[in-house]
Amino acid sequence: MMVGVPLDLPEPGEVPDLLARYPLTRPWSAGAATGVGSLPGTDPGEAAAMVAGELPALPHLVELPARGVGADLVGRTAGLLVDIWAEVVPSGWRISRRPGRDISRARDLMAWDLDAAEEHFAGAEWIKVQVCGPWTLAAGLELPSGHRALTDPGAVRDLAESLVEGLAAHVAQVARRLPGAGVVVQLDEPGLPAVLAGSLPTASGFGTVRAVSGARAQEVLAGVVEGIGDHPTVAHCCHADAPIRLLRASGFDALALDLTLVGERARALDAVGEFVDGDGILLAGIVPGTAPANRSAPLRHWASPLLDAWNRLGFRREDLATRVVPTPRCGLAGADRSWAVRAMHLCRQLADALPDPPDSW
Repeated sequence: MMVGVPLDLPEPGEVPDLLARYPLTRPWSAGAATGVGSLPGTDPGEAAAMVAGELPALPHLVELPARGVGADLVGRTAGLLVDIWAEVVPSGWRISRRPGRDISRARDLMAWDLDAAEEHFAGAEWIKVQVCGPWTLAAGLELPSGHRALTDPGAVRDLAESLVEGLAAHVAQVARRLPGAGVVVQLDEPGLPAVLAGSLPTASGFGTVRAVSGARAQEVLAGVVEGIGDHPTVAHCCHADAPIRLLRASGFDALALDLTLVGERARALDAVGEFVDGDGILLAGIVPGTAPANRSAPLRHWASPLLDAWNRLGFRREDLATRVVPTPRCGLAGADRSWAVRAMHLCRQLADALPDPPDSW
């Protein structure tokens, strides 16, 4: 596959220098907080300014799905694919023979988002980008026949390979626009639990797509993680049945989870503990994605899901700041602007408090 943008990938002998420049611990330094990705509104400049103001330690490339076609999770990532194109049909996104206006729109929207990032994130040490993971992508893209790409192992393989190549170009472009900034790559896999459970409906709606085995799911995810190279990686799944052990085994450096969901399930919480105990980083989703009735509650209230889970796992509170990055529970696209700003501000306040939590906590 050919890419129109040079990838700037390191030669084999240059890898140690790259690792020295982007040590994996730096994005998760004490005081770091970040967002999941999506925000309300349609103005990328305004959204990027919000992120820069509230999450300066680890800003994320903004996603604004309210802009419509090409700004959604699947369409946004389809615009990054190499030698695979897609178009919108009544049932959703479908693989096409050639690029059309829908892919052009997705690429234009991404370019505007990168313009906003270049303007507002200049000088940041790190930036996080988010893309649809291979399994959610294969579940959300249709083949020309109308069936999910998920039903064709060859299509899944091709999508994963194209995603790796497109991601390399995307990350290289971000790095060029923000010189000196490290790039964290987040794979969003909200559809992975349904893929593993075999609960996705077929094109006819009268059946479900056969479940993918855990071993096969891990194999594909691990291949994408390996293809990302030395950039820190995050797997995001805010489902109550997030396959935490599978994601850990796939090689991700960090997991972004809705801790208010998994923290109530003993088996899931044990898996979180194993991940953190194995030097994994937890992006702990603890702030609601939409404004709650008690939006003015004190900071201790928002910290309680994390503190309760940490205590149940038996970890030292002294380790919170180096192992946990506070985030919203999921994206903020459904929030109003005032809550989106407050949610990010709460995440930053929580991150600031974790190195030395008040005794009352």
